[in-house]
Amino acid sequence: MDNIEEIASGLKGRDFLGLADYKPEEIRYLLDLAIDLKRKQKNGELYQPLKGKTLGMIFEKSSTRTRVSFEVGMYQLGGHALFLSRNDIQMGRGETIRDTAMVMSRYLDGMIIRTFGHRNVVELARSSTIPVINALSDLSHPCQVMADYQTVLEKKGKLEGLKVAYIGDGNNMLHSLMMGASKLGMHFASASPEGYDPDSDQVRLAREYAEETGAKIDILRDPREAIENADVVYTDVWASMGFEEEQKERERAFSGYQVNEELAQHAKPDYLFLHCLPAHRGEEVSEGVIDGPNSVIFDEAENRLHAQKAIMAAIM
Repeated sequence: MDNIEEIASGLKGRDFLGLADYKPEEIRYLLDLAIDLKRKQKNGELYQPLKGKTLGMIFEKSSTRTRVSFEVGMYQLGGHALFLSRNDIQMGRGETIRDTAMVMSRYLDGMIIRTFGHRNVVELARSSTIPVINALSDLSHPCQVMADYQTVLEKKGKLEGLKVAYIGDGNNMLHSLMMGASKLGMHFASASPEGYDPDSDQVRLAREYAEETGAKIDILRDPREAIENADVVYTDVWASMGFEEEQKERERAFSGYQVNEELAQHAKPDYLFLHCLPAHRGEEVSEGVIDGPNSVIFDEAENRLHAQKAIMAAIM
């Protein structure tokens, strides 16, 4: 009990910019809290630790799941959320992130930002006196991955020792899944075509953490090798938001990287299929897989609400 209370106390006032900043026991605490908050919500138990508090939500990229889950989550925790697009605040007209952060810190109790460059997330957090949550950047998507690993934990009953296979672009999803696996003692294997590999610094960092937890990180080219005996299979769109002009080029590059029934046969029979959504059915994943019996994409999407509630309740 003392250790749990110590972890909880240590999270108050923290930023949530990426899983690299969190210890394995802190990540596991947040996952367990998310599962508990989900139970409370399903049972109709009122839990409002953020009553009277306000969350500012800066969106430079559009969203479905992120916006709705944060707004609903803040409401369920007793607080209030403000949606702030680039057109709603002066950042969109040239005000610096620093000036915005310093002003917002005087009004709000916490902020999230969904943006392009990760430097924007870092600068906002550096200049704020309130907790900042990374709701997506070009480098990482830690809130999504917390929901992902919550889903795996619920379905498999454990995380340590499981194999996660990621097939596709070496993007923010790959980085965060890999980082989470390295912290949680999992085997992570990815397969990406040449020219679309993950960031080398992120790989190096994840492998350093893996040495401490017993995790294993494999960055591969062959999707069949990556997916072999996988407990979890993950993919993402080939052209993420901001890369739409590369769609045709990426379709050629990723030919052979579709997660389909043939490829999935190399995973364990009871594998879980995850996708952060939105998905391009028939492109990065076949309809037979995404709508098949191994798919848990809607449980995963629901868990965005619960995982983010845990993060907000813990740090705000």
